[in-house]
Amino acid sequence: MKVTGFSFIKNAVKFQYPIVEALQSILPLCDEVVVAVGKSEDNTRELVAAIDPQKIKIIDTVWDDSLREEGRVLAVETDKAFQAIGKDSDWCFYIQGDEVLHDQYYDDVYKNMQRWKDAKNVDGLLFKYRHFYGSYDYLGASSKWYRHEIRVIKNDKSIYAYRDAQGFRKGNNQKLRVKPLDAYIHHYGWVREPKAMQAKANDFGRHWSGDNWKEDEKVYTGDFDYSKIDALERYTGSHPKVMQQRIQAANWKFDFDLSYNKITIKEKAKNIVEKLTGKRPFDYKNYIIV
Repeated sequence: MKVTGFSFIKNAVKFQYPIVEALQSILPLCDEVVVAVGKSEDNTRELVAAIDPQKIKIIDTVWDDSLREEGRVLAVETDKAFQAIGKDSDWCFYIQGDEVLHDQYYDDVYKNMQRWKDAKNVDGLLFKYRHFYGSYDYLGASSKWYRHEIRVIKNDKSIYAYRDAQGFRKGNNQKLRVKPLDAYIHHYGWVREPKAMQAKANDFGRHWSGDNWKEDEKVYTGDFDYSKIDALERYTGSHPKVMQQRIQAANWKFDFDLSYNKITIKEKAKNIVEKLTGKRPFDYKNYIIV
């Protein structure tokens, strides 16, 4: 069984993406990793190349700045990396620059890749998610945060990144058939120094705003306001080993009053049902569980 990881990144240093930790978290499960590195304003390319020169293959890319609708450029960059994977790979392990697979699930992920490698009715493997916000101690608690997503897919070139590359589809807009895993990926996209978080938010505006984006428009450059969030819960579990140094180096404080939330009665009802049954009513599912 051959496994190839793939990812994309740009300006990782400038916007404090944990790309090193992201790639390190899947390397033990991969024979090689293909990374589409966009032309950057910092030393992102050198940073990625130094992680593991034997396993990591870099594809130099230039982001299409005309793609300004709902993060479409992220899917395009994802597809560049995926299409560069050789035919001899069985599985392809996708990881984004702010995601980290927890090491405690390595054995389970590997066993499932072996188990379903030759199953014709399985297109991918579905992971659980923890979305951190503000600091490494809080998780998003409302339904705005997706609970699951596909991160391991078969090496089928009819598969492509869907919308903003949150997930995948294949052929003529078909949802992938997946097997769910009891394995978590930690999403740290909303955890970084407040000034870097605001800079990243400003940059993402150009990839989401469509024709409304104005390059010369003055944007806020101060600290990101982490208080504008509907509901959080405290996280007391462990973080991936590769994240320990970054967590210890965090130089800002974020505290949240857990008794305060802005979720609706409908949202509260969904939370209750999920706690009782393990299933969330009307949850968005970009996949078919088989």
